[in-house]
Amino acid sequence: MPFVKVATLADVPENSVLEVSVGNDQYAICNVEGSITALSNTCLHQGGPLGQGTIEEGRLICPWHAWEYDCRTGANLDDPTTCVPVYPVKVEGGDILIQVP
Repeated sequence: MPFVKVATLADVPENSVLEVSVGNDQYAICNVEGSITALSNTCLHQGGPLGQGTIEEGRLICPWHAWEYDCRTGANLDDPTTCVPVYPVKVEGGDILIQVP
């Protein structure tokens, strides 16, 4: 599976999240203290757009009902057995690339 450029580092300041699209799929690109990760954009609770949420202490918080996910693992903080998909990320120069299915 190829890596696809989805953003630049300048698009995702530290401790923020960015919603991006690749084809018909959407992803949440997180920057936690300079570490870039990519998760599915869809909250497992009621389908909220995670990429429109906020980052707090390394957690991605859904804007709809405040469900929290670990930005590194995708695990829900209340039920770690429930996870949103996480995708491989590469940073080349100032570009953020993710590997999508």
